Amino acid sequence: MLTNGDGVLKVANESGFAVPAFNISDYAMFEGIANLCEDMKAPWIVAIHPDEYAHIGPDLMPAIVARANRSSVPMAIHLDHGGTYAQVLTAIQNGHTSVMIDASVQPFAENVALTRKVVEAAHAVGLSVEGELGTIGANDSYGESGAAEVIYTTPQDAARFVELTGVDSLAIAIGTFHGLYPAGMEPELKLDLLKQIKAVVPIPLVLHGGSNNPDDEIGIAARTGINKINISSDIKVAYHQKMREVLGDDPKLREPLMIQPACVAAMNEVAAHKIELFGASGRADLYR
Repeated sequence: MLTNGDGVLKVANESGFAVPAFNISDYAMFEGIANLCEDMKAPWIVAIHPDEYAHIGPDLMPAIVARANRSSVPMAIHLDHGGTYAQVLTAIQNGHTSVMIDASVQPFAENVALTRKVVEAAHAVGLSVEGELGTIGANDSYGESGAAEVIYTTPQDAARFVELTGVDSLAIAIGTFHGLYPAGMEPELKLDLLKQIKAVVPIPLVLHGGSNNPDDEIGIAARTGINKINISSDIKVAYHQKMREVLGDDPKLREPLMIQPACVAAMNEVAAHKIELFGASGRADLYR
């Protein structure tokens, strides 16, 4: 069942769980996660970052839309970390049902102005918008690697931002980093700050950079105000690590059917754990 982001997240907000947003980089990854979410009766969001979109190309989007339309669980197709108005319009034209505009590194007034402009365009065609306030830390040099300095979201700014922009969901900065944590670095979520923000912001809140955070912290966050958690690095590492193992040093191994199923299985083991951790397993029944 294809829906927009609001259609997935409103129920999560009302029922106290988090919807997983899995970033995919090829159709095998997408189909694997789609099948898993159906098996677990979990609503989900397929997240596609501009760099991922550049890789898969626009011609794959109709296939993703078609698969979403025949899915037995609610699913939104989301532009992750859109950086410009043009990227948002392209995503809308290519079948996305939810878009994120990330102007978090800009001054507050500029972030508000661009986000509000995106909201006006997306709402005009029935799509939902995620904004971001505060900055997520950076652990590597990939496309969604975050900012050099972490700026925590304040409750006052969050409430004002939502009022001024009309966003449907808000990504907040409470102590996460994009990418994988280096040795010796201990991630820690500011759960008290999350509760303070949730007390003044009624819309669904989003957590980016959820890979590598301790399960107990993520589980608490998913039940105390976070309604969407993005997972990218964890599933991609599992997928490609298994691919390295399968390929080994056999130069004759070339057929995807002999290579990718094991990779998808390894990825789905990680994804299934996240779905359970977020409290999303079995929740598709709430949307009927």
